[in-house]
Amino acid sequence: MSVGEVDVLVGVPTYNNAKTIGQTVQAIRVGLLKYFPRERAVIVNADGGSKDTTREVVAAASINDLQRSSDLYSLRTLPCISTVYANSPATEVALRTTLAAAELLRAKACAIVSPESTNIAPDWIEHLLRPVYRDDFDLITPVYRRHKFDGLLLRNLIYPMTRALYAKRIREPYAVEFAFSGRFCSHLLEMQIWDQEAGGIGTEMRMSVTAIAGGFRLYQSFLGTKPHLDRTSADLVTAMRQTVGTLFWSLEPNFQYWSAKHETEAVPTSGSECDLSVEPIRVNRKRLYELFRSGVAELEPVLKSILSAQTLADVQTIAKLPEDNFKYPHELWVKTAYEFAASYYKSVISRDHIIQALAPLYRGKVFTFLMENRDASANDVEANVEALCVTFERLKPYLLDLWNARE
Repeated sequence: MSVGEVDVLVGVPTYNNAKTIGQTVQAIRVGLLKYFPRERAVIVNADGGSKDTTREVVAAASINDLQRSSDLYSLRTLPCISTVYANSPATEVALRTTLAAAELLRAKACAIVSPESTNIAPDWIEHLLRPVYRDDFDLITPVYRRHKFDGLLLRNLIYPMTRALYAKRIREPYAVEFAFSGRFCSHLLEMQIWDQEAGGIGTEMRMSVTAIAGGFRLYQSFLGTKPHLDRTSADLVTAMRQTVGTLFWSLEPNFQYWSAKHETEAVPTSGSECDLSVEPIRVNRKRLYELFRSGVAELEPVLKSILSAQTLADVQTIAKLPEDNFKYPHELWVKTAYEFAASYYKSVISRDHIIQALAPLYRGKVFTFLMENRDASANDVEANVEALCVTFERLKPYLLDLWNARE
């Protein structure tokens, strides 16, 4: 209430991020003061009950009559507000808390920044907020410079399938940095999505799908290099719940939209839409191959309830191929993904078990991607991804046939 109304708001969800939050908030502060010097701004920290000094570090970044920065010139005060929403972290609650704060403060443009973005630069704030504040866009998603073997789930399933079904070439539909307009914020708060089956996971993915299906204006901003992170098997299943599970869940309420014929449209983008680095990096390909083969064998009873007899037979056939000759073809992979999506819709077994059963098959596809692109240039990798996207688009009627088929 003491802040009043603002023009721009930057939200930072945290949980025990004292080691990195200082650097992140400092970059946000510099970005706001440099690129929005005359606008009323606020930084809102939605904290999940941190036990360290995270909240104190955020609060100390405020600029007011009593706390002036010695190294930054400010035309206005810059409040940094920290609030605890729970005793444990929950992404969807943190986001909803920030949305509620943005609506209360009547913010015209809002951005969310991860506290772990240690490579954040002040110009990120301009790239995220300017298209909303100055150009009237509603949802800004990032584009990063990635290593060719980073973002594998994104490039082998999430981006191609989202693009094929929702007809928008949005490269990062699930992002930890993004921005949105006040009107889209109000739309999200009015929607009854927070307490439903998938309301507790994949909130960032849900925002992207909601913006597309709702006809809101999309934009992509290039933010620079995305650090390569190694993920464990446990992280893979969690990531698939948040992304694949959310994408599958979105198909039922948005059936009228994605089932209609749409020509795939590009999304306005600043900077490069696809920027890949190709420096050498070690990847345990053999482990992926072994997990695929063992998963196909061990999960046969489960896969029988999810896949068609022909698709399962084809998957079992490639599982017998020696490592040097192994390949999970695009068309078989797309049919696999679409059959999983249809089975998820029909709840042939527990929906969470369906997502878990997809993990070993995905590893087989990733193994193929790594083998095909071992010595590939950035252009070759992008051509491979584009070919997969085209296959998803071409086989979209296959999903519709599965969707409309009787049990």
